[in-house]
Amino acid sequence: MIQVTRPFLPPADEYKSYIDEIWKRQWLTNMGPLSSELEMQLKEFLGIDHLLFTTNGTIALQIAIKALELKGEIITTPFSFVATTSSIVWEGCQPVFVDIDKGSLNIDVNKIEEAITANTCAILATHVYGNPCEIDKIDKIAKKYSLKVIYDAAHAFSVEYNGKSILTYGDISICSLHATKLYHSTEGGLIVTTDPLLLKKISLMRNFGISGFNEFGELGINGKNSEFHAAMGLANLKYVSAIIEKRKSLTDRYILNLKNLNGYMPLWNEYSAPNYAYFPIILDSEELLLHIMSELEKNQIFTRRYFYPSLATALPYLENKSLPNADTISKRVLCLPLYYDLSLEEVNLITRIILRVQNNNKWSS
Repeated sequence: MIQVTRPFLPPADEYKSYIDEIWKRQWLTNMGPLSSELEMQLKEFLGIDHLLFTTNGTIALQIAIKALELKGEIITTPFSFVATTSSIVWEGCQPVFVDIDKGSLNIDVNKIEEAITANTCAILATHVYGNPCEIDKIDKIAKKYSLKVIYDAAHAFSVEYNGKSILTYGDISICSLHATKLYHSTEGGLIVTTDPLLLKKISLMRNFGISGFNEFGELGINGKNSEFHAAMGLANLKYVSAIIEKRKSLTDRYILNLKNLNGYMPLWNEYSAPNYAYFPIILDSEELLLHIMSELEKNQIFTRRYFYPSLATALPYLENKSLPNADTISKRVLCLPLYYDLSLEEVNLITRIILRVQNNNKWSS
């Protein structure tokens, strides 16, 4: 069986060495030594000054909205994981969907200004599949209208834009360290800001707002992570370069084999290099996609319609909104298997099946 993704796991003895330390100290959570060490190593690895390790990426998003004291409308994308939108609603704000660009699949910056109203307080944009948004244009719009900017960089671990970590842009950026990501801590997230005062506020909010013994400085939540998750993060960190290199070789093979695909692959930002977190294809029709999925599943190969459906039409707690690009692309996008243990031979098999289906006219007659 070939899964759409499979988490990377370090050698068991390396992970166990961290677990043995936890057993000796009996310090299991509340930002223990391993969690603090992970934060320090991640800052060095990513080349950033401020970073907080959180329970997950969703909590990081919710804290970001709360820390910026956002009220009213937040302009966002319908082409993302549901947490991008649900976090806005959870924090009492109103998501305002803007259509996506057909090339990058990110929010279409040319449509943002027309969505701004007197109630708009922020832009929450996703770097889809780790592909950087048009950051400079978003920043210009935000400054013009005095809006805050949050970037959902859940997929963008290790991505750089103009030579700097993607996480250093916007007022706050978040990242996911979930097990499905190319680098993970089993469950986990990161929240990043370049503002030291805002970081201090977020740090308090992550720990119930506690500012001292029997003292509270902020409204807070439990956004901390455990030593066991930090242990996985530390054990995995030294393998990130090897993971990305392997994923690149698999991606290169996909691109080579699918040069005659009836569809296309998203266009990556020219000021950035890919991290190879996902391999999405946008097929010419939903009918073709469904036939490809079906044939792959017959061969025990599993893909994912990520992201489908458009969030602007899928959520029972929001009114439906039709957006042409998001509507059609969400129906035609398919993420193919991509993970460290996948082999080039398996990629060859996957692509042979895809091309055989698309070149067989029987299903389309």
